[in-house]
Parts: sequence; structure tokens; C-alpha cells
Amino acid sequence: MNSRIVWLLVCMVWGIFSSCNTDRERKIDYTRYVNPFVGNADNGHTFPGACAPFGLIQVSPESGNGSWRYCSGFNYDDDSIAGFSQTHLNGTGVPDLGDIRMLPFNQNLQGKRFFCRYERETQVAMPGYYSVKLADMNIDVELTVTERTAMHKYTFNQPGEANLLLDLQNGLVFNSKNIRYRVLEGEVEMLDNKTIAGYNRVRGWVARYFYYMIVFDRPYTVKKELPQEEGEKAKRFILEFDLKEGESVQVKVALSTVGIEGAKMALDKENPGWNFESIKAETNGKWNDMLSLAEVEGTEEEKMNFYTSMYHLFIQPTNIADIDGKYRGANDSIFVSSTGYYYSTFSLWDTYRAAHPLYTLLVPERAGDMVESMIAHKEAKGFLPIWTLWGKENYCMIGNHAVPVIVDAYLKGLITSDPERAYAAIKESLTLSHLNSDWEVYDKYGYYPFDIIEKESVSRTLESAYDDYCAALMAQALGKEEDYRFFMKRAGYYQNLFDKQTGMMRGKDSTGSWRVPFNMFSLSHASSHGGDYTEGNAWQYTWHVQHDVEGLISLMGGKQAFSTKLDSLFYLRSENAVNVLDVTGLIGQYAHGNEPSHHVAYLYTYVDKAYKTQGLIREIFDRFYLPEPSGLCGNDDCGQMSAWYIFSAMGFYPVNPVGGEYIIGAPQLKRIVLHLPENKTFTVEAVNLSKQNKYVKAVALNGQEITDFRIQHKDILAGGHLIFTMSDKPLSLIHI
Repeated sequence: MNSRIVWLLVCMVWGIFSSCNTDRERKIDYTRYVNPFVGNADNGHTFPGACAPFGLIQVSPESGNGSWRYCSGFNYDDDSIAGFSQTHLNGTGVPDLGDIRMLPFNQNLQGKRFFCRYERETQVAMPGYYSVKLADMNIDVELTVTERTAMHKYTFNQPGEANLLLDLQNGLVFNSKNIRYRVLEGEVEMLDNKTIAGYNRVRGWVARYFYYMIVFDRPYTVKKELPQEEGEKAKRFILEFDLKEGESVQVKVALSTVGIEGAKMALDKENPGWNFESIKAETNGKWNDMLSLAEVEGTEEEKMNFYTSMYHLFIQPTNIADIDGKYRGANDSIFVSSTGYYYSTFSLWDTYRAAHPLYTLLVPERAGDMVESMIAHKEAKGFLPIWTLWGKENYCMIGNHAVPVIVDAYLKGLITSDPERAYAAIKESLTLSHLNSDWEVYDKYGYYPFDIIEKESVSRTLESAYDDYCAALMAQALGKEEDYRFFMKRAGYYQNLFDKQTGMMRGKDSTGSWRVPFNMFSLSHASSHGGDYTEGNAWQYTWHVQHDVEGLISLMGGKQAFSTKLDSLFYLRSENAVNVLDVTGLIGQYAHGNEPSHHVAYLYTYVDKAYKTQGLIREIFDRFYLPEPSGLCGNDDCGQMSAWYIFSAMGFYPVNPVGGEYIIGAPQLKRIVLHLPENKTFTVEAVNLSKQNKYVKAVALNGQEITDFRIQHKDILAGGHLIFTMSDKPLSLIHI
């Protein structure tokens, strides 16, 4: 029986006991629709373990290390587990974290690899909880969390030794040999026979500190300290416990970026006792509160897809501040957050597109704190975050996409205290050069020439032009007309790389000459083999003009030419010798598994071909979002893949993520109710929706027919009723 069927049966049984709860106030258990195994196989790079919403800790099993396959540390297709570590990333294309690995075992463990066989069918995963049976050891493992602490429970079901591997050297890396060198320094102290504390400074995707306190509910003895290999700076211990058959040992782990005292504070405040079930229930309740922001009517599979997407959306960004608000900033100084929150794990190249607009809709108070964290990062580092992990900058990807997130929040009224401070952070980040932001070159040529900027020159130009547009909007709103004109001029730089002969965005050198030879199908990836595009080709990046679709239509020769070009995108196939792992989920040249494509299916709507958008959305749903381990066609990328699903399920999407305008597509669920601030609700209803009725015949908001193809953020926040009437006939709904 495959995993999809098993999970559906579990949900059906679970639903028998909770189906009578039809009222939100009666706490419907929405968590029963979340399947944390979705995306655990292939290249979804999600993890099945336990975490709290936006929490610092993600305790999860690891089945391997040292390759693309193990960016999250776990692959569903493996049959062995190497241990349970405290921190993991959700759906990224680069491995890191995997701190403090533990593995319970008995006398049956053989060799030095410390792997235990498990049976997939014994796994249980739900928001805030994970369990599995280690078959070789006959040991039951249970994991749960608070925001800053992990809790482990190991039950030894057979007589004999009760041992625990405690690996402080472990971490997730691209090359297994690098495990030896990831810890730059570390100290560990056995405070008593139940308590261990220490810190590590590690280097992976970023260089960071983490401090920890580990507490056991019964005494241990150090059976062995394993020998260190060349380059290792942290220790591995085998701890032994005096247990009878069927008895358990419980472990609590708390983390801090600041110091051991911060970790101890987390234990004292969040997890002071040893009631595993109470912590499990409390965290599950927090997840249910988050998921209850939306009520969905649909099939069991549809509900599972929707609520699993919401779950993935709310795993990050992570609040890395201690309970007292202290956190380690980008420059390694210790700061105190005035709000008590300091968010990191910002995959902004991905998440500015839909995840952050969704945060402003569903959790606006957190969206405001995220923006404050970005500004604080700039004031410590000198520029806004690009891709941050545990407060540190890794410079991954291109563009300065904290800019659209901040501007969007400002235009939606989420920055009220000091907008000038926010704007100053934007202006300096877009005018003072830093890594991958060579503004002198950009301003001199009006694009990034490929003979000066040798990698990603086209993509960097297009991404930067969008950020400039966003900065211009905020400058205008603040009455800074000179700045507005400056940034709007730069927002038009995308035009300088449009080659009318090929109809493509094409590399150009410092003399103004096009790159030759030019292969519009050739994929590139800066980290492995350079090229003018970021994880893609000319076909995928030519459409990256989110702020000026009408201008791009004009460059291509009008609506018909634009429509024909889009048709080619979704039709043309190519054989390519270069394997770019991120370019997945292909429909022709369209790559749904990678974020630059995410708005493209909606572009047909701009040229009176909305029915083509509607058909494509259904195809993407049916092919690339399935409630099973291999159900994601690409990295979830910190919730962006999931955010696309949620917006598109509701029938609209932020093609231009800034300013609160959504482009109408086609709803994929019969009814969705959003619970908004101020006790308002917004209901989306799809009348006559079915597999055949995938096209929109009419759409009305609060009884008024929509004659445009847009819906505004403010209209949603006001509450109301958006009704789609569906049909089996493809119609052009909108006329501009």
C-alpha cells in the first residue's frame, strides 16, 4: 500500500473522531490534514520532524548526509536512520544545520556508522510530533518541541544495554568530508550526571554560534568518548542509562544564539517539567490555531494539500531571539529586540514572490516583525538581508529582495513607526555596492555586462530592476520625487537586455554587443558552471518583468505576439546536456519547480487569454502538488512553493508582489474561508467546480461583477464574498 493511501486512511479514521466539530470555536482539528512527509522524497527537501510555528528548533530524523539528496537530512526512500538532530531547513537547495545528533541504540549496533534500520510504516508525523520504531533496536522514538526546546523520548523494549550516541560534531554538509571541519571551536561541560551544556562555532552555509543545554530525566554515565578524526573540534559521546525492559529515557535540548543562560531560560520558561504529552498537545494546539486561519471545503486530498502547504509556510522564518529578546546579530554583536522577536531564515529570492504577501494577509503582526528584523539586520551588517540563516548572511542568490518585502509592508500599512528609517535602509542597500550588488557597474551601463559581471548578468539585471521599482514606489509615497525618478529610471533597465531579434532577454557586453553564440535553451547555474541566468535559461527569465508586464508586452510586439511567445514557452522541449537540479516541474520550458517561473502562468490573463491561465493552473495542481513524499516537483524553498499553491487555490496570485494587487486565475477548491484581523472573514466560493469545470465563466465580489482581472488586498481585508462561476468551456473572461 503506497504512502498516499495509508495517509488518507489515517486521516479518515482520525476524522471520525473530530468530524462533529463543525464550528471554528469548537476547535476543529485542522492538524489532522497535515502530512509532514510531503516533499520528503526526490527534491522537495522537506523534513518530517517536529517544530513549532516559526520556532527556532526543528527536531527531525536524519537518514543521510553529504549530498543534494540530504539538504534537509532525510529522504523518505531510505531504510535507515542515522540519528535525530535539533535543527533543519525546510525545502532549501543547500544543506546546513543538523546540530546535536542523538541516536539511541543497544548492543546490537554494529560498526562505526551508527545507522539503525527502521520501517516506514511505523512512522507517525503531525504538527509538533514525530515518532518511529528503530526496528533493529526495538526502540520507540518520540519527538516533540516548544519554540526553543526539543524533547526526545526513547523507550527500550528489550533487555540489555540502553545507550545514546551524543554527536556534537554532526552537521549537514554537501560533502561528507566537510563534517570534520564544520566546527571551528567548541566547549562542552558535564554539569552533573543529568545535565550537559556548551557551545559550538560552526561554518557551513554561514558561520554561526549556537549554545545548548541538554537535560536528561535520569542519570547517565559516560560509557565512551569516541576518538576525534583529523580536523574535528567537537566531541562524540556514548552515554549509558540503567533501564529495565520497557522503560524510557527523556531528553530536553534547548538552544540559543547568545549564551547558555539563554538556553537555560528556554527550558525554565517553555519546558520546565517532564510531561511529554503536555508539550506535544500544547505545540499541536499552536499549529491548529495557525491552520484555523483558513477553513477549506474539498476532498480529503485537497484538504491535505492545502493544510500541508500552510504548515510548510509557517515553519519559517524562525524567531532566533531568546525569551528575554536577546539575539546574536549579523555582526556577532548581541542585541535586544524591542518586540521580543528577531526573525531569520529569510530565503528572499524565493519568498518575496508569494510567501511574504501571504504573511501580510494571514499574520500581519508577524509580517511587521519580520520587516523590523530585516531593518535591524541592515543596521548591523550595512545592507538588507539577501539570504539569512540564524541571523547571518550567506549571500546566496541575487537581488536585494528584502526591498519588495519592506515596501509591500509599508504600502499595506504595516510600517507606521518610522518609515524614513525603513526607506534609508532600502536606499543604501540599492546604492552602496556589496557582494552581488555592483551598483557602479549597473548605473554606468544600465545593465550588468557579461564581460564585467561574468555570472548571472541577465538575471541580476532583471531582479535589480524589480527592486528599483519597489524603491521608487516607497520614495513616491514619502514625497521623495528625485529618488522616485532615479529608481524608476533604473526600473526600466530590463529593456536594455531585450533582444528584439530573438524576443529574449539576452546577455550584452560592455560594448553593447549581444552574447554570441546564443542558445536560448541552455541552462545555467552560477555555482556550478556560470552563465547569464540564475538556475534557468532565457526562456524562463525573459518573463521576469513583474512590475511592467504591459511594457514587456509592448517590447514583444503586442498582445498577439506576446501570447504566441507564451504558447511556445509551454510547448517547446529541449535536450540539454547540463543538469541543473533546481530546474524541475517542466511544462515545455516552464519550470514550476523554480521560483522565477511562478508568476508566468498568470500572464495570459494580460492578453485576453485568461482561459489558458486557468487550464495551466489545473495542470500544475494535478501534476506538481500531490499529498505524498514525492509530491513536490521542486524545493519547497522555505514555503514559496506552498504559498503559490495557497494563493492559486483561492483563485488569485500576486504577479507583482508589491502593493496589494492580485491577478485572478481559477480557484481549485470549492470553498475557502479566511479568518482575518478584526474578526473579519473573506470567503472564496467556486460554484460548479469539478475536474471538467476548470474554467471561469464569471466572477463577482460582494455581488458586483469584476470587469477587471484584479482584486485588491484592501478588498480582501475588508471581508466579503468572492464567487467564481465555473464552466467546462474555455472562455476569455477578461478584456483589458
